[in-house]
Amino acid sequence: MAYGDQPTITVDGIEIPLLGFGTWQLEPDDARRMVAEALRIGYRHIDTAWIYKNEKAVGEGIRDSGVAREDIFLTTKIWVEHFTHDALLKQARESADSLGTTPDLLLLHWPKTTPTFEETLGALNEAKDQGLTKSIGLSNFPSKEFRQAQGLSKARLLTDQVEHHPYLAVDQLVATAAELGSSITAWSPLAQGKIADDATISELAKGHGKTNGQITLRWLIQHGIIAIPRTTKESRARENFDIFDFALTDEEMQRMDALDRGERLGDWLDPAFEWDKTAA
Repeated sequence: MAYGDQPTITVDGIEIPLLGFGTWQLEPDDARRMVAEALRIGYRHIDTAWIYKNEKAVGEGIRDSGVAREDIFLTTKIWVEHFTHDALLKQARESADSLGTTPDLLLLHWPKTTPTFEETLGALNEAKDQGLTKSIGLSNFPSKEFRQAQGLSKARLLTDQVEHHPYLAVDQLVATAAELGSSITAWSPLAQGKIADDATISELAKGHGKTNGQITLRWLIQHGIIAIPRTTKESRARENFDIFDFALTDEEMQRMDALDRGERLGDWLDPAFEWDKTAA
């Protein structure tokens, strides 16, 4: 993998670019165009999912970009309705076919009570053993279920992809990931645009000659969190990538940390599970 000078995190010997490009809610035409453009800008980590209905377009965008496949880290996800053994393997094959390439990382999209974790984690490991993905992981698993899943998984679960932005701290999950030799990936890292009007972030942005989005993404990657912002605008994708030429001070990082207010913007967690309690 050749990721240039951009910062990466190494998990279980696998190098992952800390800044990725997300494709949630991107229609196929936008997904194809933006993936190609993001890769031309310099992004080397692309995130999609079966349920986004744009895997084929993402694969086309990768090919359109002209960037060598081995220089790209590609993630997709198994949808919750495909968690039985046979359905999971079937979707893993379907996703690889749609993408036109084997993903680097295959995640379980949300935890489910049935089928059992044993069945689903077994099938996920089998998908890896069959060469349908290079590595495996989770999305939207609270710490308790994260630990259970890793306990049942032969292979290391490389990441837990969860909602995380300045208004929603995930300190306990970060600690759990560290304990398990894993990582955290932040979806909706810009709080779906809410950070644009934040006075604290605006002040830091002014001081660095950067935008609120750039300050927020810098804060995440300085914490060693993988961030996957998405946009339909090429100018915004370029702006989001321009975060490697400055750093936040310890005091500025603490000011960003202090913005947490436990605000969750998207919650489809099965009621049988509970998010980690945040510090009061």
